[in-house]
Amino acid sequence: MEDSSLPKRPARVRADAIKPFRCKNLIAVIEDPADVKNIGTVIRNVNALGVEKVYVVDPRRSLPDDWQELRGDKAISKISVSAVKWTFVKRFDSTDECFDYLEAKGFVSIVTSPHVKGKTSVCLDEGDYSVHAKLAVWFGSENTGISERAIERSQMCVSVPMFGMIESLNLGTSSGIVLYEVTKQRREYQSRYRFRNRRGERQTPLPTVMTPSEQAAPRE
Repeated sequence: MEDSSLPKRPARVRADAIKPFRCKNLIAVIEDPADVKNIGTVIRNVNALGVEKVYVVDPRRSLPDDWQELRGDKAISKISVSAVKWTFVKRFDSTDECFDYLEAKGFVSIVTSPHVKGKTSVCLDEGDYSVHAKLAVWFGSENTGISERAIERSQMCVSVPMFGMIESLNLGTSSGIVLYEVTKQRREYQSRYRFRNRRGERQTPLPTVMTPSEQAAPRE
């Protein structure tokens, strides 16, 4: 048993400081990523923004099943700036397998995909991402985007408005932009309410912004 009288290690100090800011029951899903480097970038975004977990649909089985083994992957650890050591990652063989697992756990899924027909579609800043207690946000392959199957099984599509000649973003950039908005909304919600109880606000709201001293907490 850990002796509470002993000074905490720097990493534990940081972990305690960020705990109130983590978005509970929020999962980022990467569907069939083509490059392991992009997995590392998304994991870094997820960890930095306070998303709870990362799921990877990996039909080519390029990742190990065991999260502890993945934590030791030098390529992913380097790209993620060691964020993989602090982020839970789970892999699935197929899109349907991942959806089945999420739905069994009560998660609602949204996908990031512009120009989608036949599906509720909103611009990023128009969506309300605190409606569902458990939310999974899907990001498609760098080469082909989100799959038709994922679109079919999701509740809605979210797009990032584009104003240039190029109408696409790479996986690292799009995941960072989308998850920033989603985590911002969910932090503001969970600051006031306990998911799903809107009948009474918290007596003491949770913080939504870290103080300079918390941001400066030492890290390993």
